[in-house]
Amino acid sequence: MTGTQEHATEQDLPYSVFARACPSRGTLEHVTGRWGGLTLGALHEGSLRFNELRRRVDGVSEKMLSQTLHALERDGLVRREAQPTNPPRVDYELTPLGHEVAERLLSLIQCVEGRMDDVLAARERYDATRGAR
Repeated sequence: MTGTQEHATEQDLPYSVFARACPSRGTLEHVTGRWGGLTLGALHEGSLRFNELRRRVDGVSEKMLSQTLHALERDGLVRREAQPTNPPRVDYELTPLGHEVAERLLSLIQCVEGRMDDVLAARERYDATRGAR
């Protein structure tokens, strides 16, 4: 297949993350961004309240977690359920689509975690030859 044929085939796809205006780019950013990926991974373990989720995703600010949850909810990956109790209780959980995405993301996370010795060794070699930055 020539480069022109590959490009034409890519344009024929209903959605292509490589196309500038494709809405899948925003969703991919929400899923693969630092807080989105960690939030999806944490919710894969089960439903969590906001503060439980914030503790689980160590280092995320309240503002960033709130923004992340809104984006993931808008994309149909997270469901927010408010309980009419006093004080109000809000639980977050993955939708079926969110579970599918989280499963794939967790495979990547496990791969990275499992190969960190190799990554750290590569960093050391790089820094030794190019100087630490």
